[in-house]
Amino acid sequence: MAGKASQYHRGDMDIHEQVSTFHLVMNLTKWGSLVLAALLLALVLWFCTAAGFMAGAISGLVVLGLGTVLLRSRGEPGH
Repeated sequence: MAGKASQYHRGDMDIHEQVSTFHLVMNLTKWGSLVLAALLLALVLWFCTAAGFMAGAISGLVVLGLGTVLLRSRGEPGH
């Protein structure tokens, strides 16, 4: 039952497509989570407290702005 050796050779495969897909999923997760957090904060402050629309909108924009600054890629290797 001696079969052919496996065609797989560790480290020889081109993985550029998998790497780019991984980075796409990570970026969509990161930025999508930021947008959802800012939207959720704005809606909770608007509808569930006496703060009102303006306080919710301002708080959501502040979270969105801070998150954008903090989550940006800074050119580190691998990012």
